[in-house]
Amino acid sequence: MSAEVRRRQTRPRGGGLRRRSRRERRRRSRIRLLVAVLVPTAVICVAVAAAPLWTDGDDPSAAAAASASSGPVKDSTDSAPASSPAASAGVGTEPTVRAKPRTKSKPSSGSSPSAGSGSHPVIPPSGPGTFTVARAGASDTGKGNAYRVEAEHGTGVDPDKAAAQIAGFLAAPRGWAHGGEHTFHQVSKGAAGLVVRIATAATTDRICGKSGLDTHGEVNCRVGVDVMVNLKRWQTGSPEFDGPLADYRALIINHEVGHWLGHGHETCPGKGRPAPAMMQQIYGLKGCVANAWPYDTKDQYLGGPSVS
Repeated sequence: MSAEVRRRQTRPRGGGLRRRSRRERRRRSRIRLLVAVLVPTAVICVAVAAAPLWTDGDDPSAAAAASASSGPVKDSTDSAPASSPAASAGVGTEPTVRAKPRTKSKPSSGSSPSAGSGSHPVIPPSGPGTFTVARAGASDTGKGNAYRVEAEHGTGVDPDKAAAQIAGFLAAPRGWAHGGEHTFHQVSKGAAGLVVRIATAATTDRICGKSGLDTHGEVNCRVGVDVMVNLKRWQTGSPEFDGPLADYRALIINHEVGHWLGHGHETCPGKGRPAPAMMQQIYGLKGCVANAWPYDTKDQYLGGPSVS
């Protein structure tokens, strides 16, 4: 075979190797470029996935600090200084309320004789601790003990309607106004030596508890100038009280205002006799019959033995 023929046979083989080499270099270049693009992208994705999910201002530590700094809601209406000797005496201490076992004749939130046969309104267990002052029927001038009526926001109680009912109790001949012995007039602003506040159980417990009285979500109290009326009792009465709801409301006011006037607790004077207004009738009548008023129709005081 001639030298020329050999050159022709080897030339294509060498050219094929060079072409394969160029293709291999181009493939490797594409791989290096792809790696250069994908690796930083993967790093960015991992970093994003690991970052906490909040925006500016949503730092959990800042939110926790803000929550810790918020204090309790305060009453919107401050009680005025006492304007009567009985009110200025301070807390109406009720040791029998504080020491009364919870298992004894505890009232329920269900139907009660004093509430009638109709259905009860929804009674919230707690509220904001702020109050609306009754204005209807109020006068900034008048004779006797100045008092104010308030209803906690969210209770559903119309303070003006409640005030009208309370005014009737305070002026009733069988009440503490008996024979002109005490007189009262309602105010909406200015000094008030007596403040009747209708409030949820939680708010009543809180305000009464400031003076060491345990109302355990069920009963009323008198603390200083404040008569705290438990919303549950105002709306449902008591299972121990056999009478209309209006009469039980009269008992609430007569009992707590009696404390404000300086009267202590009394007990049943005898089987079949009217229970004193100053008796804690919600804990049982002890043989007496339910009664809402301090006096009878013959101007006789309906009292009983003192409870120490």
